[in-house]
Formats: sequence, structure tokens, C-alpha cells
Amino acid sequence: MTALALRDRGQAIGLGAVLPLTIIVAWQVAGMAFGGVRLPLPSKIVAAAATMIASGDLPLAIVQSLGRVFGGFVIAALIAIPLGLAMGTARAVERNVDPVVETFRPIAAIAILPLAILWFGTGTSAAVMIVAYAAFFPIVVNTVAGAKDVNPTLLQAASTMGLSRLATMRTVIVPAALPSILVGLRIALGVGWTAIVAAELAVGAKAGGGGSGGIGQMMFVFYAYSIELNRIIVCMIAVGIVALVLDRALRAAMRALMPWSR
Repeated sequence: MTALALRDRGQAIGLGAVLPLTIIVAWQVAGMAFGGVRLPLPSKIVAAAATMIASGDLPLAIVQSLGRVFGGFVIAALIAIPLGLAMGTARAVERNVDPVVETFRPIAAIAILPLAILWFGTGTSAAVMIVAYAAFFPIVVNTVAGAKDVNPTLLQAASTMGLSRLATMRTVIVPAALPSILVGLRIALGVGWTAIVAAELAVGAKAGGGGSGGIGQMMFVFYAYSIELNRIIVCMIAVGIVALVLDRALRAAMRALMPWSR
């Protein structure tokens, strides 16, 4: 990278930091000016974050939540991608399955929490089930759209060459639908991360503050038992940062799998 490019990037980063720094400074000043109001200060939030990171509590909670998210995400992908391909390529499958999918899709993942707790208890299995449910629908919908959007000329060429249905699926349909599938996976990962926080908050309440762990239950404990606003804000910031990192990582994977999309 040239010196000019480095300078331009540095200027862009500097300009992008102006607004966040302004908000933080205004927040700090307002909190100090209205000391009687229960308002967490940036300085105290930074101190709380340092303590939570040094103790290992925050990293451990994030790792627990990520494990559940990836577990549910993988389960959803293993079910949704083959089903979406079948729905997108076989009219009979779509005609019978699509009404079921569209009936359940508007139901929020957190709404199935009572069933998850009834069937799997208040531990990891219930949280994984909720994530899998939330992640399933973006994947299957985008997979169906990608499978339907395959260029008919490619399908005709495959038929002319005598390719079997399975070979056509592997060599034509899946590569053509890959961009839509990956978009669905990206959306599903974000939805799954959102769902795990809500699920752990709710499961933590049902468990009485013990049992489920994760960043969501940590927030519940800080709210219900100790009312530590600074630590709640730290958890909220951590949730946002992890979501950003997950999204950037999946974007990088998409660029690696689809170099032509650049």
C-alpha cells in the first residue's frame, strides 16, 4: 500500500471517529453534570469492561453464547439448504412445504421459548433450539430464491449433455445459487446472535439466574440481582462488537468462496 493510500485511509478513520468521540465526550459531561440521575458514565463503563475482561467473566460468557449460536446455525443450515434446494427445483415439494414454512416464519423465535424449556430444560439445548429456529428461515428462503434464479440456458445445456439430476444439482444449481445461499447464511448468523441474547435473558429468568450462562444471562443477573448499569452497558457493547466481527468474517468468507463477485 502506498503512502498516499495510507494517508487517505488514516484521514477516513480519523473523520469516522469524530462523531463517536463527540458522543462519548457529551455523554461523559452530561453524566457528570446530572450526577443525581442514574446514568452510566463512559469512564465507569471502561473501568467495568477492564474488570470483566481481566476476570475472564466476559470472554467466557461470549464463548458460551458463540458456541450455542454456531451449534444452532449449523443445525439450521444442514436442514434449510437441502430443503431450500428441493423447494427451488421441484414444484411439488415447494407446493407442499412452502405453506408450512410461511406459516411458521412470522412467529418470533422467542415465542417458542416455552416449548424449548419444556422439551430441553433451561440449559444449552433450549438456547440452541431457539437459534436453529431463528436461523432456519433466512437460509431456506434465500436458498429457494437462488435455486429458482438459475439461468435456464445452463439447465438446458446440462440436460443436453445428459447430466443426471444429481449431477446437475451439484455442478449447475448449487454454484449458481451459492450467492443467495451465502446471503441467507449471513442474515441467519446475525439473527441467530440476536436470538441467543434474548433466549439467554429469558432462560436466565426461568432458571432463577443460574444454569444457562452466556452473555444474555450475564445481563439478566446484572439487571435482576445487582442492578449494575455499567456492566449491562458493557454487555450491550460486547454484543454489538461480536455481531460486527461475525458479519465481517462471513463477508470475508463470501469473498473467498466467490472471487468473481468482487
